[in-house]
Amino acid sequence: MFGRNKPVVFDPYGGRRSRRRIPSWLVLLLTGTIAGAGGVIYLQERHLPPRLSQADSAALRGAYDKAEAERQRLQAELASTQQQLQAAQAAKKALDAELASSRSAAQDLRADVATLVEALPPDPRDNGVEVRAGRFNATGNTLAYDVVLTRARAGAKPMNGVVQFVVAGESTRGGPNTVSPKAIPVSIGSHEIVRGSVTLPEGFKPHQTTVQVLDREAGRSLGMRVMLVK
Repeated sequence: MFGRNKPVVFDPYGGRRSRRRIPSWLVLLLTGTIAGAGGVIYLQERHLPPRLSQADSAALRGAYDKAEAERQRLQAELASTQQQLQAAQAAKKALDAELASSRSAAQDLRADVATLVEALPPDPRDNGVEVRAGRFNATGNTLAYDVVLTRARAGAKPMNGVVQFVVAGESTRGGPNTVSPKAIPVSIGSHEIVRGSVTLPEGFKPHQTTVQVLDREAGRSLGMRVMLVK
């Protein structure tokens, strides 16, 4: 108790210095942050693709803008094509309706023609092919004709043949009194209307025409009728 007294050093900052120590958690946080940043740099430098330069980034941006412009152009073309397709579909629908209407009208017309043909007087010769009616008009050296043919077997498939005219008359120039124009090919179903014109020699005045239906030129006769020329 009464020994040598130790000197007491007065340090007014001693307490403050002890309170300024860096906390351990802050040291760990900084260490982890530095280690993480180093790891990112290591991975980026060693394992990840290299970072693009400014020129590469500009080129990539230009390529993207070009691709985007091309996409927008193709999208506009697609929209235009879709509009054209819709218009074509609408036009096709209208044409289909018009075609159906035309077919219906054609069927009605065929039915009307069949009714009129049935009302014509029969061919007195009663051949396999009947010449039911005919009209011949001469104008100058042209002979216009309309001839109605029917078949006894109306339900059979169409039959091919020819129509041969033998025109009788007189020639003011001393020529022959009969003329046989070129035979006319026909396909006869239940009925057939043969219409057209033939050329006669100059100065020939027709009086009557013999209508001959043959299975072929100079072939077997299927029907015949004599008619006057107007």
